[in-house]
Amino acid sequence: MPNTQYPIPNTQKLQDLMQQVGISSFKALSRAAGVSERQLLRLRQGKLEQMRVEVLLKLSPVLQMPLSELVTTFSTVELLQEKTAPTQELLQQIADLRTEYDRSQQQIKQQQEILLQELQQSSLQLLESLLLQWPTAAQKAQENPQLAAVKIVPLVQKPLEKLLQAWGVEAIAPVGAELPYDPQLHQLMEGKAQPGEKVKVRYTGYLQGEKLLYRAKVSAV
Repeated sequence: MPNTQYPIPNTQKLQDLMQQVGISSFKALSRAAGVSERQLLRLRQGKLEQMRVEVLLKLSPVLQMPLSELVTTFSTVELLQEKTAPTQELLQQIADLRTEYDRSQQQIKQQQEILLQELQQSSLQLLESLLLQWPTAAQKAQENPQLAAVKIVPLVQKPLEKLLQAWGVEAIAPVGAELPYDPQLHQLMEGKAQPGEKVKVRYTGYLQGEKLLYRAKVSAV
């Protein structure tokens, strides 16, 4: 027996609003607003009262429609005509939740700023010796071109090693190392190599835990 397709009451309303803001599909609206297509289906079915308020808060700016107007547009006829008081109460609840939502967003922003400041402060502490000694070393190198580079390298190397260690970042292999070619970890700069064949590291790469940050640049041996 063939399935009978019934029109969904508010589908056309939602499509008209989407067209006004240049959104071509429900899937695109779902991605733009960060809500599930199931929530959009409830909106199209007129089941506004079953939707979470945060979903409406996300849809409102994407559809460029005030929250109160969005509620009024997609509320059922019975709710508007016979239950005016509950509708006003719902709007007040939404307004209160919007205030709480804005407050939460502000708190999150402040927490992010605090975390960033703490990260910067801890990084500066690890790089303290480099920050204090490097300008002097660079000036001496300019005054004396014969100054051995080996004397300057530790000023850069040690602070960077401490910083990378604190962040859980490890080098894939030291420069000059010869090891089996792994396309997942190595990038060939010159020559050809098959997985497992020996290659030489020209520029080291880095891992942070199991996450690959940069592949090591290698050449065939």
